[in-house]
Amino acid sequence: MRILVVDDEVRLADSIARGLRAEGYDVDIVHDGLDAVWQATEVDYAAIVLDIMLPRKNGYVVCSELRAAGNTTPILMLTAKDGEYDEAEGLDTGADDYLRKPFAHVVLNARLRALLRRQVGAVDDTMTVGDLTLSPGRLQCVRGERTVELTHREFAVLELLVRRSPNVVSKTALLDSVWGIDFNGDPNIVEVYVGYLRKKLGKDAIRTVRGAGYQLAVAA
Repeated sequence: MRILVVDDEVRLADSIARGLRAEGYDVDIVHDGLDAVWQATEVDYAAIVLDIMLPRKNGYVVCSELRAAGNTTPILMLTAKDGEYDEAEGLDTGADDYLRKPFAHVVLNARLRALLRRQVGAVDDTMTVGDLTLSPGRLQCVRGERTVELTHREFAVLELLVRRSPNVVSKTALLDSVWGIDFNGDPNIVEVYVGYLRKKLGKDAIRTVRGAGYQLAVAA
């Protein structure tokens, strides 16, 4: 599925795009409202991530023009503003959901999945690798016959490993997708969360590939 990201903050737009690409989406980026209307009209997108404060045309205008033209693509509106009236205006112009900055990639991805499920109806998003079953829409994890309770961050790490399986996922890819490209903390946080997952799923669940990253290693 292809997602359009519209944000005039180049670094943030690139960060969002990298996180979405790590989830398996194709992503296009534009940085102003005029280009956003043209791009959304010319290309059939699964969803649009749309900032409000844009040059040439703001997000409210972009959204209302697309809806007036009959474009029904799900729109997740982003803003640094904080107020109920701003949220109401975004929804009234046709946005499907509203997310305030700063936000975690985990939350953005979950909101997008919800919009996409709504768009296509009740779709089974269950993923199974070996004896591990993951249901992102319900944040449910089962290994064998045992339900495993995970935090949102643990789930996001595991979901990327499942989606990329049997490929090895680098620490950088996990950081970009789960914590975001702007994360300034200790990159060893990835190892910490892999450790959490091993405690809950079993030591054999995730293999460390020296110098490359991590690989899901659940039994068939």
